[in-house]
Amino acid sequence: MAREQKSLEPNAAGKYIGSMFAPLLRALVQRLPSQCAVCHAWPSAPVCEACVALFAQPLPRCPRCALSAPGGGVCHACRQSPGPWDAALAAVSYGYPWANVVKDFKFHKNPAWARSLALLMRSAPWVEPAIDAADCVLPMPLSRERMQGRGYNQAWLLAKALAPHKAQAHWLLRLRDTPAQSGLPRRERLSNVAQAFAIDPLCQPQLQDKNVVLVDDVMTSGASLRAAAAPLRQAGVRHITALVFARAEEGG
Repeated sequence: MAREQKSLEPNAAGKYIGSMFAPLLRALVQRLPSQCAVCHAWPSAPVCEACVALFAQPLPRCPRCALSAPGGGVCHACRQSPGPWDAALAAVSYGYPWANVVKDFKFHKNPAWARSLALLMRSAPWVEPAIDAADCVLPMPLSRERMQGRGYNQAWLLAKALAPHKAQAHWLLRLRDTPAQSGLPRRERLSNVAQAFAIDPLCQPQLQDKNVVLVDDVMTSGASLRAAAAPLRQAGVRHITALVFARAEEGG
């Protein structure tokens, strides 16, 4: 009977062996030395301690929009027209070298950045208390079309790395695909994502009177986060913290 049993086809055998050893391979790769993505020092973490110290120093930021605010306190724009969230936090400004890191994370099929970026986010002022106080951590959702093209949602990877036991992938939904926000004027960004988000009706009762951290990789004008915060407020969320890795200083 043993002789009559067909052996695995070469392709099938390869897939079988690959599935067995993939977790081990990932663990080994994580332990291998690598170059710093900024200064190319070797061996190093994805971003070495020297570059973190040089390029990720905490800045005084407006607590309502996360723009850098040299004098501290709420900026003039937020005093005039505050956002629909209660607080906004960012780890770094969106510029050199972090703009290239974010692009590599999002567009170059490099989801492994999530852990390192989440660590930098957790190290930023007030982020740990915000996550500790949150009842749930929600990523900004991608449209189905964007998800198919990219293969993963970078905001979900960050949320999961930040708070694996509080992150919820599907409570906040994207209703429609929209043109990319980059390159659009501020007014067009706001209209581009208007009513693009909604809460899963089955999850809405779980958001009533809760604290939520809303996670994204970058805030530029804040239009997408504003559009996502609106249905959270309608669902009865008590407190919303917008948390991003990088804040573009040209936003408002």
